[in-house]
Amino acid sequence: MPANRSTPLRRGIAVIAALPLLSLAACGYGSDSKDDNAGAKIATGAQKIDGLGSVKIGYFGNLTHATALVGKQKGFFQKELGATEAKYQVFNAGPSEIEALNSGSIDIGWIGPSPAINGYTKSDGKSLRIIGGSASGGVKLVVNPKKIKSLKDVKGKRIATPQLGNTQDVAFLNWVAEQGWKVDAQSGKGDVSVVRTDNKVTPDAYKSGSIDGAWVPEPTASKLVAEGGKVLLDESTLWPDKKFVITNIIVSQKFLKEHPKAVEAVLKASVETNKWINANPDEAKAAANKQLGVDSGKELPAKVLDPAWKSVQFTDDPLAATLDTEAKHAVKAGLLENPKLDGIYDLTLLNKVLKAEGEPTVSDAGLGAA
Repeated sequence: MPANRSTPLRRGIAVIAALPLLSLAACGYGSDSKDDNAGAKIATGAQKIDGLGSVKIGYFGNLTHATALVGKQKGFFQKELGATEAKYQVFNAGPSEIEALNSGSIDIGWIGPSPAINGYTKSDGKSLRIIGGSASGGVKLVVNPKKIKSLKDVKGKRIATPQLGNTQDVAFLNWVAEQGWKVDAQSGKGDVSVVRTDNKVTPDAYKSGSIDGAWVPEPTASKLVAEGGKVLLDESTLWPDKKFVITNIIVSQKFLKEHPKAVEAVLKASVETNKWINANPDEAKAAANKQLGVDSGKELPAKVLDPAWKSVQFTDDPLAATLDTEAKHAVKAGLLENPKLDGIYDLTLLNKVLKAEGEPTVSDAGLGAA
């Protein structure tokens, strides 16, 4: 954004203060705070971890959170927690999950990079830590092939993103700037019209013709393709090694300090889940979809599920360097003041688990807690 656009920037920052701006808008599957723990098998005759009756886990009902979906559906979390009950809440947006973490309604959560950044910076580095990775990829620019035949045709068109300042919104604004086009980040007006549209209604907006395309996560991207859209760009192609963080694991600092054994148990379950997902992709896809059906009342059809699943990579590595880059993109777009991310990561317990599993440890890119 041009440096002389101070008034729109101030308006944009005001929006950040009013609504946790850097939030990963969910795909609309699940509810803001649905608590569903049906079928959990709690170990009997065993001690509770850290004396806890339960560990409260939050996640979004979409495929980029499949580690949580599969881990819940297949019982990995409950197995590691033993006599401590794994309780779950499903969220539709980053702000509500961060609020739940801050209030103690959840202890650990699966969440996107932007709400993690926002939650950390708004609390002056006191609210949360990122303790592990979960997924990479799963974001695409899908367009109406009758209106947009090449990347240069995006100029002058109406492109949806999930929410002002969310992870995909920041990525699209950065891509637009790299094309040499100008867009006011706050209003979305400029050489491209950025239309902030909830992922729940984006497919309908596409069918009605009110948008010409969308930069969105899975499974919304594949839903658009099922409606006749064409994938014009996979965001993974813009990143080194085609990897970028889309989902992290966060924990409240208070819970991490007071209950490290419980946190370690959840991380061990996450590592085991990712290993199982990568070794059994078809079974894992079915398990994730089954849990989506439990959470939302409706499973995804194969024509949406299959291509969406293929575009997401499941990894324990939080890909910390890419989170730092995403934060810089938000600053460049005028949607975030220079964030202080030192200490946002604490990968101590994750690396302990990985070492025990004979797996390579992962890096915090110099952003670890002291």
